[in-house]
Amino acid sequence: MKTRYSALVSVKKNALDKSERLFQRASTDLNNASKELELSYKTLQDLDTPKAGSIGSLLASRVLLASQRGVIDHNKEWLSFAQKQLQEAQNRLKKDMIEYEKYKYLELEEVKKVLQEEKIKEAKRLDEVASITFYRKNEGV
Repeated sequence: MKTRYSALVSVKKNALDKSERLFQRASTDLNNASKELELSYKTLQDLDTPKAGSIGSLLASRVLLASQRGVIDHNKEWLSFAQKQLQEAQNRLKKDMIEYEKYKYLELEEVKKVLQEEKIKEAKRLDEVASITFYRKNEGV
């Protein structure tokens, strides 16, 4: 049954679906960032530092370690950003769910109101038919 809230419910449902997709994407990004950070730490642990050799290999090892630490810092920032994005997406999803439920409730109340009005009209029609039938029977007596 179409009500004046039907279009709004449809719009709010679309917004809710969009928010759900955004939340899923943010969750996936957070998982990816977490995996990348773990991989960065594992890569740092796997790097071997030379115990003996030329100064050039020692300096190259230091540069490689510094580079990997830079990657770890970048991945920490990415993880932090992904956490913030997930939190924002979660807040947006909650807000859109509340809005959707609110308009869905208003639509339901509107339908109940219309059905109640129809029920009252039907009762009046039946009373009228009963009254007409009663008068016709009494006129014939």
